Amino acid sequence: MATGQKLMRAIRVFEFGGPEVLKLQSNVAIPIPKDHQVLIKVQACGVNPVDTYIRSGTYSRKPLLPYTPGLDVAGIIEAVGESVSAFKKGDRVFTTSTISGGYAEYTLAADHTVYPLPEKLDFKQGAAIGIPYFTAYRALLHSARVKAGESVLVHGASGGVGIAACQIARAYGLKVLGTAGTEEGQKIVLQNGAHEVFNHKEANYIDKIKKSIGEKGVDVIIEMLANVNLSNDLNLLSHGGRVIVVGSRGPIEINPRDTMAKESSIIGVALYSSTKEEFQQFAAALQAGMEIGWLRPVIGPQYPLEKVAQAHEDIIHSSGATGKMILLLK
Repeated sequence: MATGQKLMRAIRVFEFGGPEVLKLQSNVAIPIPKDHQVLIKVQACGVNPVDTYIRSGTYSRKPLLPYTPGLDVAGIIEAVGESVSAFKKGDRVFTTSTISGGYAEYTLAADHTVYPLPEKLDFKQGAAIGIPYFTAYRALLHSARVKAGESVLVHGASGGVGIAACQIARAYGLKVLGTAGTEEGQKIVLQNGAHEVFNHKEANYIDKIKKSIGEKGVDVIIEMLANVNLSNDLNLLSHGGRVIVVGSRGPIEINPRDTMAKESSIIGVALYSSTKEEFQQFAAALQAGMEIGWLRPVIGPQYPLEKVAQAHEDIIHSSGATGKMILLLK
């Protein structure tokens, strides 16, 4: 190691597997930004289900080992590469991706994945924007092509992406229905844009949704757990309705006939299929949401870096989401 190279604490993964493969190390070299890169002193980092899929080795994108997880951080610019003009040391920012990994005291990011964080939002909220809001925006506006006046059901509305979807859908003039699995979760969903909320742990909640939406059905479903809900979703859709699959944790049997009479669609969404131009477009819309005030992330469970394995366990196995899970690095 080069003499004089500064060191930091970071989580390193040396092999794919369960949460126990997340190792906290205190002798990781702080990276140096080149060209269009910035170095960020991380204050908080989002924990997303996708982090656990990547860590387990089951995701379509496998990083080279060893690696540091973490895509959406919020923090302060520490240094910039020579080709960076949009940011300077001391700027408050958030990211939609990182180069060197966000579960660390410092992270490197490409300047086009970094965005200014308005003063009215704190760093915890900043760490809850990247993956959730950009995914929800892509799902609603790009994949579902929602129009004002349509109805949307956010199936699993109390987590990071779900709350983002409710806030965006309400701001864009949709009728918003949400589901959550706990009383606290239901309350959060109603406070963040949903007109109605249903408890997806109740045996007859699908009947309650059907009663609420009537004969016509619902125009769009944003689906967080397709392996459980997809078959029911197809029966809830309106003519020309679409299910947008944001999350799925296994296979499910459906009857394709359920799509035929209604001419409905099942559309998958992956944030990282977005082009640079699309990211800029999403960012412009979300920046407006921050300024106007409808974009306000709800923070859920918070963990220090030492408890990251517990965070990975909880995001998959906890009984019901209540806001966005984050790691604190202060």
